[in-house]
Amino acid sequence: MTLSQWVKARRKLAGLTQPELASKAGVGLRFIRDLEQGKTTLRLDKVNDVLWMFGHELGPIPTRREYVL
Repeated sequence: MTLSQWVKARRKLAGLTQPELASKAGVGLRFIRDLEQGKTTLRLDKVNDVLWMFGHELGPIPTRREYVL
């Protein structure tokens, strides 16, 4: 599941409209729409503002590929 799908599913599970989530998270409606549509360039602080509403935040996760410095 992508981040955009996760946010949309959580919003619907909470019974919130996009405008309601935007208001509660302190972000604009356009930002919520962009996030739920999978826009690839979003401000991480605002993403975390939205995720905070559901008790989550962004963080680094391991990948399967090897990364060598």
